[in-house]
Amino acid sequence: MKNFIQVLKENNLLKIIEEPVDVDLEIAHLAYIEAKKEENGKALLFKNPVDKKLEKKYKFPVLMNTFCNQKALNLAFGRDFNEVADEISKLTKLHIPTNFRAKIDFFMNLLSFKNVPPKRLGVNKALYNYEILNSLKELPILKTWEDDAGKFITMGQVYTHNLDKTQNNLGMYRLQVSGENELLMHWQIHKDGANFYHEYKKAGFKKMPVSVAIGGDPLYIWCSQAPLPKGIFELLLYGFIKKTPAKLTPCNNGVFVPFDSDIVIEGYVDLEEFKIEGPFGDHTGFYTPAELFPVMKVEKIYAKKDAIYQATVVGKPPLEDRIMGLGTERIFLPLLQTSVPDLIDYKMPENGVFHNLILAKIDTKYPAHAQQIMHALWGVGQMSFVKHAIFVDKDAPSLDDYDALIPYILNRFCVQKLLISEGICDQLDHASPNSCFGGKAGLDACDKNEIEELEILEDEKLFELFNSEVELFALKQFYKECKSPIVCILLDKKERNSQVFERLLKFKKHFRILVFLDTNNKLENPYMLVWRVVNNIDAKRDLFIKEDRLAIDASAKNETEGYTRAWPRQTDCNENVIKDLILRNILDNDPQLFKKFEIMG
Repeated sequence: MKNFIQVLKENNLLKIIEEPVDVDLEIAHLAYIEAKKEENGKALLFKNPVDKKLEKKYKFPVLMNTFCNQKALNLAFGRDFNEVADEISKLTKLHIPTNFRAKIDFFMNLLSFKNVPPKRLGVNKALYNYEILNSLKELPILKTWEDDAGKFITMGQVYTHNLDKTQNNLGMYRLQVSGENELLMHWQIHKDGANFYHEYKKAGFKKMPVSVAIGGDPLYIWCSQAPLPKGIFELLLYGFIKKTPAKLTPCNNGVFVPFDSDIVIEGYVDLEEFKIEGPFGDHTGFYTPAELFPVMKVEKIYAKKDAIYQATVVGKPPLEDRIMGLGTERIFLPLLQTSVPDLIDYKMPENGVFHNLILAKIDTKYPAHAQQIMHALWGVGQMSFVKHAIFVDKDAPSLDDYDALIPYILNRFCVQKLLISEGICDQLDHASPNSCFGGKAGLDACDKNEIEELEILEDEKLFELFNSEVELFALKQFYKECKSPIVCILLDKKERNSQVFERLLKFKKHFRILVFLDTNNKLENPYMLVWRVVNNIDAKRDLFIKEDRLAIDASAKNETEGYTRAWPRQTDCNENVIKDLILRNILDNDPQLFKKFEIMG
C-alpha cells in the first residue's frame, strides 16, 4: 500500500491531511465529499487519525478513496482496464488454430495462464516480522454515519476456504466491531463465504477459520468485489490482470492471505453465536436494518510497522464504488456476452447504485427478443439482482450519452412493452416487501411505437389541473419535447398513490408517465431523483398501469400498502461536523456541490 500511495502522489492523485481528524464521522465525511468531485477528486491520506471521545491518537494513517478516478483504477491494474476487457473478449473467441502461425498464437495464449494461479509461499514467509497488536482498538476503524451502530471495517479482504480446502474465496463484507477482539460478519445469504459457513455448520463443526487482510496491493480489494462464478477464487483475476501471481502466506488458522498485506486479522467464525449487527448506512444511500449475523472471534492481529489502514465510505452516489464498478462493468461485458450473445453493451448508471438500474444495448432480430434477453440477464450470476433494466436497439445513442439516450427511450416508450416480473434482489434492498426477493421491471425501448400524441401543458397549468383534484406540493415535467415526458409530483401522501393515480387519469391527455415522490425531494435535482426512485420502488407493488398510462410510486411505504418493515432513513452528513471541518480549514465550503448531491439532506 505504501508503494501505491507513492504512485498516487507522483500522479497528482493524492491529498495529504496532516491535521488530526476524528475517526468518528470526520474522516468519512471528508472522503464522502471528496469522492463527489468525480474526476477532480483525489485519494485522501490522513496522517493523524484520532478518536476525540476516547482521547486516542492512532499510529496508523488512513487511506480513503484509493480508486478516486479512472486513472487511479488503471494505476492499480498496471494497465488500462479496457485493455483487460479486450483481452478477455479475445479469449472468449478463441477457436481451433488452422495454420502454424495461429497455433503459435494459440499456445502463447495458453502459456500466459501460467501466471494466473496464486503462488503459496512457505511458512518462512509468514507474518513473523509483523508487529502483533493487542486488540482492534489499536486500529483507526471508522464510524461513517451518525446513526450507525458503531465502527466497522469497510475494506477488509475476507479470506475463507471450504471444508476440504479445495475452494478458496475472497470477499468484502461489512465487519462491525462488537468487542476488543470481536467482529460481526455481514455476509449476505448469496455470498460464497456464507455458503462455506453452512458447509462447516452442516458437517458439525463449531468454528470456521477466517482471516481479514487490509491494505497491500489495491488490486486485491477490487478483485474481492468481482462477480466471478461460484467456486472461482477471486485472486485468479489478479494474476490475469497483473500477469504475475498473487503471492500468499499462511496464517496460523490455515487461511492464506497476500504476503504484502498491511494488516492481517485472523481468527474464526463461531458457528453457534449470532449478534445483532447494524443498522448501518450502506451503498444504497439508506440505512440497512439491524439483523442477526455470525460472530468472528479475533485471535491475532498483525500489522506492518509502517502499515496503512485502507478504508472507504458508502452512501448516496457518486462515491468510490462507482469507479470500482466501472472496471467491473467493462471487464465483465465479454463474459456476459457469452451467455447473452446479442448483448452489444450495458451500463450501470452510478445513481442507479449498480443493481437498481441497468441500461442495455442489444441486437434485436425477432419479436420479443428484448424480453428474451431480459430473462437471460436475470438468470446470469449477479445480474440476477438487477431490479430495473431498459433495453435499446443497436442504432441507439451511446449508453454514456444520457442527453441523447433518454429522449431516444422516451420517444419509444410504450406501457405494452413493460415486462414486470419477480425474483431475487440484493439483501440490502429496502423497497421490496420481502428480504432478498421482490419485483423487477424491464422496458423494451427498441422499436418505435404508434402512440397517441399528448397535449403538453406548461408546468404551472398542469399543476393547477392536478391540484384541482389532489393537493400537491410541487410538480415538474422532464423532457417535454419527447412523446412521453416524465411528470414528477411531490405530495404529502394521505391515501394510497394508486388511488391518486386513478383520480388523475381524467387528465390523461396531458401525461403518459407519472412519478409520485415525497415532499423531501428536490425537483430541480434529477440526478438524485433517479437515485431515489429506483431505490424506493418494487415493480410488482409500485408500478400502476391503466389506460396506457404508467404511474410510479417512489414514496416511502407503510403498512397500508402492505409494507411491514421499517422504512429506512437516508445517509446524510452531520451538519455540525461539516461546519466544524470548514471552520478548521480542512474542508472547502462548496454550497453548489453540497446542494447538487444533497450532502446534508
